Formats: sequence, structure tokens, C-alpha cells
Amino acid sequence: MQRTLVIGDRTIDRLGFGAMRVMGATDPVALVRRAVELGVDFIDTADVYGDGASEEIIAEALYPYPAGLMIATKGGFVPGEREPGSAMLPLDCRPERLRAVCEASLRRLRVECIDLYQLHAPDAAVAFEDSVGALVELRDQGKIAHIGLSNVGRRHLTAALAMTGIASVQNRFNHVDRSSELVLTMCEERGIAFLPWGPIQTGDNADLAAVAAEAGATTQQVALAWLLQRSPVIVPIPGTSSIDHLEQNVAAGSIRLTPSQLERLGATAPG
Repeated sequence: MQRTLVIGDRTIDRLGFGAMRVMGATDPVALVRRAVELGVDFIDTADVYGDGASEEIIAEALYPYPAGLMIATKGGFVPGEREPGSAMLPLDCRPERLRAVCEASLRRLRVECIDLYQLHAPDAAVAFEDSVGALVELRDQGKIAHIGLSNVGRRHLTAALAMTGIASVQNRFNHVDRSSELVLTMCEERGIAFLPWGPIQTGDNADLAAVAAEAGATTQQVALAWLLQRSPVIVPIPGTSSIDHLEQNVAAGSIRLTPSQLERLGATAPG
């Protein structure tokens, strides 16, 4: 199984770290530093995580950043309360706002150029091409190195690719939710990194539990191992507020599921 992937001009390990939950850690700075000590060289965050606190913690923990570390962040959601009946925060992906929130992320991360900047979700009130166009301008200005998309469908990815290169797609995808399978296939065909969020959500799945017992692992570790072997473009980004859980997640990278186990779990082929 190939353990590295090229995103843009960078080669990273295919097991990253999602920084959405670091604010809940007893010592968030120590948590982020431990991730890097364990060999993680891809960290994913967003401006809305803790209303900027996640980005600030990453900078406090790691700046000046070690060579080879790739940091990705996102913009588009508006911090605050979710609208009644909605599972998501409100969106504002107007070009002028994307430019402003990108500048704020640059300041919080203490960098002049963000390695990977992602549109957090399409905004139905704004032409999708206008939002992507703002990221193209930011890249052309040297403020972001690579453009990514999150929470998108095939038509969004097709429209964006008609405008510019896309380095990554970040959609919900895990063993029990494969609704983005077609988007993953597009990414495989085009060599685009696929960053599944919610990668260790397992539900009450008997197959995962049985394979975990065989492997001497947790169901979450098997869920990560399954993703790593599911496709060579997948980069799981599990998050946690616990160093012990972080270490378990990273250890999942050493688990190799057998062909028969993969067949039982529904993988198309070992990676």
C-alpha cells in the first residue's frame, strides 16, 4: 500500500490530522505537537473551528513550521448559531468575504501563503464560479498555494476544474457513509486528493467489529485502515482532543487488512 500522496507540489503521508476538536483538549498545544512527533505532516483546520482558535493553536504549537509540514484551512461558513432546522452553519461565500477570511487565516497561522485553502461548502446564494474565482485570485496573488473544495458534488468539481486545477476534495466519507463514492471516483480519475471527514464514524457495524477483533484493533482503527486501502488518493484526517486517541489513530496506519477482510468490509480492492 502506498503511504504517501502528492498534493500540488508536496508529498505527504496519507494519514493526516483534523484539528476541529483541538480546543477541547486539556493541553491543545501539546496535542498538536504530539501529532507532528508521531509523523503527521498534513494538518487540516478551518477558520470556523473555534472561531479561529484552531488556527491560532496550530501556530502557537508549531510556528516556525517544520519543513515538510502541510497545513490546510477552509473558509465559507459564518461562525455563530446554526439556523433552525439546519445541520450546518450559515454560509457566506461572496468573493469579498472569502478574500477577507483568507487574510484573517493568514494572520492567525502566521504565514504569507497558505499551503492548501479550501472552499468549505458551496453557497446557494452565490454563483459557485464566483467563489472559486476568488480563490483563483488569491492563488495568483501568492496568498494560497493550492485550491481545494469541500462538501461538493460532481457538478461542482466539474465546474471548478473547468476554471482551474483542484488539489483536493474534502467530503464526508467513511465505512458506513459512502454517499460521495462518485466524487471519490472522479478524484481517482484525475489524481485529486480526497480528504474524508468523519473518517472514524463506524456506527453499530458488525463487520467492522468482527474484523477489529481479528486484527486486535479498535473498530475506529479498522475504519481508518479500510480507508487507506480503499483508494490511493484517500487521506483520512481523523480528529480528537485526546493524545491517547491520537496515538491510536496514527497506529492504524500500520494495520494491513487481508483481501478477505477487505471483501467483507466492501472495499473494491486493496490499495
